[in-house]
Amino acid sequence: MAVLIIVALIWLLLHLGVAGTFVRQAIIARIGANPFRALFSGAALVVLAALVRAYAYADTVVLWSAPGWLRWLLAGVMLPAFVLLVAAFRANPTAAGGEQFLRQDVRGIQRVTRHPMMVAVATWAAVHMIGAGDAASLVFFGTFLVTAAAGMPSIDRKVAGRNPGGWVRLNERTSILPFVAILAGRNHFSPGEIGWLVPAIGVVLWLVVLLVHGSLFGVSVLPA
Repeated sequence: MAVLIIVALIWLLLHLGVAGTFVRQAIIARIGANPFRALFSGAALVVLAALVRAYAYADTVVLWSAPGWLRWLLAGVMLPAFVLLVAAFRANPTAAGGEQFLRQDVRGIQRVTRHPMMVAVATWAAVHMIGAGDAASLVFFGTFLVTAAAGMPSIDRKVAGRNPGGWVRLNERTSILPFVAILAGRNHFSPGEIGWLVPAIGVVLWLVVLLVHGSLFGVSVLPA
């Protein structure tokens, strides 16, 4: 468990202490943007592999056991997370530090949330923390939850710093939390812009994961 905590802290330091702070700009000024991206990506992959391995071998303590009804609910919550994930790969507003926000109109999934990938990751992490109910899972999945939750405002700050006027326009029409801008009347939901393929793929992936989760990860998603 101690190793898992240490590796989790290294992951958070890498993402929150380097990528999301002035340290990133200082390193880029010294070595350049592309070498920084390569170095950061390599370091992130190494730490991620170490984090997964530490979680797999960590001693843990069961803190609670999710009842059957809650496991069904958590499985249902993962469906929109899969849809957001697929939508993010099709048009990810967080790519390249959010620069594409400022080069195009707000459309499709961006009307729902300007951070579909991060929201999907945060949802996945929270669902697994609640469903697993053990100390090691709280550390492992909590690490990703903190990374995603802190990453969204961090990207927003970068966008605002690079283009304050563009950020004002963007912030007026979008939101971090899904549907908040729409419910506030600052935008409208346009499912036609998203299309049918994105939610269809999301549903298929969700069903596949429900079926294979037990064999792949040793934990059945749904109660017997």
